[in-house]
Amino acid sequence: MASLLLSRILGLLRDTVMASKFGIQLDTDSYRLAVSIPDTIFMLIAGGGLSSAFIPVFSEFIYTDRDEDAWKVFSVVTTICAIAVSLLIGLAWVLAPQIAAFMSAGKTIEIAGVNVGVDHIITPTVARLGRIMLPAQFAFLIGSILLGTLYARKRFLAPGLAPNVYNVGIIVGALVGSSIGIGIAGMAWGALIGAVLGNLVLPTLFMVGNGGWFKPSLDIHAPGVGKFFKLLLPVILGFSLPSVCALITQKFASVYPVGINSVLSLSNNLMMAPLGIFGHSLALAAFPVLSQFFAQNRMDMYRDQVSKTLRTTIYLSMPASAFLLALAPQIVNLAYGYGKAEADQLANTACALQVFSLAIWAWCMQPILMRGFFSIHQTARPIIIGTVMTAVFILMCLLGTRSNIGYLVLPAATNVAAILLVIALFFALEREVGVLDRKGVVQTLLKSLAGSAAMGGLAYGVFYFVPPDTRKIFVFILFTITFCVVAWVYYFITKALGMPETQYLSRAFDRINPRKAGRALR
Repeated sequence: MASLLLSRILGLLRDTVMASKFGIQLDTDSYRLAVSIPDTIFMLIAGGGLSSAFIPVFSEFIYTDRDEDAWKVFSVVTTICAIAVSLLIGLAWVLAPQIAAFMSAGKTIEIAGVNVGVDHIITPTVARLGRIMLPAQFAFLIGSILLGTLYARKRFLAPGLAPNVYNVGIIVGALVGSSIGIGIAGMAWGALIGAVLGNLVLPTLFMVGNGGWFKPSLDIHAPGVGKFFKLLLPVILGFSLPSVCALITQKFASVYPVGINSVLSLSNNLMMAPLGIFGHSLALAAFPVLSQFFAQNRMDMYRDQVSKTLRTTIYLSMPASAFLLALAPQIVNLAYGYGKAEADQLANTACALQVFSLAIWAWCMQPILMRGFFSIHQTARPIIIGTVMTAVFILMCLLGTRSNIGYLVLPAATNVAAILLVIALFFALEREVGVLDRKGVVQTLLKSLAGSAAMGGLAYGVFYFVPPDTRKIFVFILFTITFCVVAWVYYFITKALGMPETQYLSRAFDRINPRKAGRALR
């Protein structure tokens, strides 16, 4: 969780540097759309589903003392995937102009009150930036398998460092690119270098250092290889909502004027901060444990672990929703309000963030439920559900963009789709593993909502009297103090409501308190 917190901080710093150096306009829209070209590769070869299909198979061998088979299946899977992703990168390189034209179709800029199409201007830039970043997908996809060997053995340092190295690469690329005259292309080069160092070189060193080995092999009959591809096939054939949501949002955002692609991306990245810190970190930490319980047929402990992880995630993510909703303008201004960032686009970003924030708790629950399925070697059902929800999401986007609601219809559609997806996944997982702690999850949701409403209202009230032209340093100081105060308010309210999740924080405070820690040791 700490390493992913650092990753989100660096991710926000990356966006801050981008907005400061390049503003929120045509160039930044081009960069956001360019990311869709390598993302197409990521989607086609399953993306995060690659490691999700690999870890249960690898874990089964590791925890049943079949290390030789574990590293054999790793070698075969890595070899085949390396060949496949290389071919897809080559294909995407050739088709980059066509993909860029599809993604940027409809983009306009307002000149003297008239919307003028800029497709012909933006498409070549999108294709060029996309081609620079394409090779990074080799590092991401092969790196996900390398990191999977570390996750399975509960080695979390390298997986925690990988995204941080990637973000540092983009930040350095933006700073260098803006200073030497290559512009936003510096961010693309920084992304490529950061991906190779963080997702390929670093995990290779850690894997070898922890006793792993690799020998190129195409032995598809090796133990576990067939099971891996059986688990992976539904992920490849399906289009699960979490893996394609940002891609679809960027496509539909192209029908709105210049800057909206960047606005939705920047606001979504702020929303993704608590998702990464709470949702993904807890899901990744629980995944190898759930795989171990399933391999050892300890399903009572499996159900208890899933339920507790869901409740903890809700408890931590619900106040994040309230805080972002209450202080969206201040957060956006502190994060992005520098240099060339325009006031009207910052206001648009704040509005989008407020809409996105309403379903953070649902987005945080989703990765835990998905890994609940993957840990029991079940990939078909969650991917089918996710694909159906993707179709629903696309339909909502189609209808929304043809209405007069405006660009906020897109984050609203993601919220609806996310909540429906979580509900469907929860009950589907119960059909596979037995009844989870429904009552406890609902109680945690309602009590967390009550505590979050109180802390959000208090935070909004504090800043209601702060003039909008207040200097950022004073806003930051007040923001920090307010955050600490409302966090304590949330803790004490939820503790008064008898929420067992507060016990985690109580134990943490006891460890920090020297007197209580000393008594515990005695």
